[in-house]
Amino acid sequence: MSQPTGAKEKLVDITTHWIDLAVADGTTMRAYVARPAGAPSHPGLLVFQEAFGVNAHIRDVTERFARQGYVAIAPELFHRSAGPGFEGDYNNFQAVMPHMSALAEAGMDADCLAAMGWLQSKEGAPGQPVACVGYCMGGRVSFLANSRLPLRAAVSYYGGGIAPGPRGPGLLSRAPELHAPMLFFWGLLDQHIGIEQPRAVADALRDAGKVFTNVEFSAADHAFFCDARGSYNANASAQAWSLTLEFLKLNLSAE
Repeated sequence: MSQPTGAKEKLVDITTHWIDLAVADGTTMRAYVARPAGAPSHPGLLVFQEAFGVNAHIRDVTERFARQGYVAIAPELFHRSAGPGFEGDYNNFQAVMPHMSALAEAGMDADCLAAMGWLQSKEGAPGQPVACVGYCMGGRVSFLANSRLPLRAAVSYYGGGIAPGPRGPGLLSRAPELHAPMLFFWGLLDQHIGIEQPRAVADALRDAGKVFTNVEFSAADHAFFCDARGSYNANASAQAWSLTLEFLKLNLSAE
């Protein structure tokens, strides 16, 4: 990935592999795991995909978090409508829409529980705090996961569909159920989400008395973190990466 990691970052060696998870509804979900090499315990991190699958970009992001000391797992959320290994084309959003439409809240809840269950097992990060981060569609899933799981922190990058909009009623009814502080990133040039949805999210969390941080990049568009897309913004991406790492560190180490 082309985002600068910074001279002061202490990166660790990692291992990667795929696993299969049994989901409560009887389906099987594949997930990509990246973790620090060796035996010491590390906190867990759920990494939620864009609409284009657990592709090279999401795998790379998962590995970047592992190099920072996290046991990171990226579940394939389209496992009910697409076969294992599905990767969409960034230039053909229409082709991934049927898979997005097939995602129901109950299924996403079950997927989050399955991935969390693995992190809590002896194969994952037993006894360690867990956080989540999601991008685009995964930003919405990050919000949902925070309402369902006992997380210590949650991060959402340009998560459309959290607030009510053209594609559905959103998830703001879950705002009172959020377990952990949330960090939101938005690009103010993002025509997919607009200005009203981030405002509605902030209002709902404020009304629910939840702890959250809203970061808006005035010169960034949708998917500004993804260096495989034309909307990539190196400055916003680097700033968001640093803020994400600090947010996770503070909340996962807090008593």
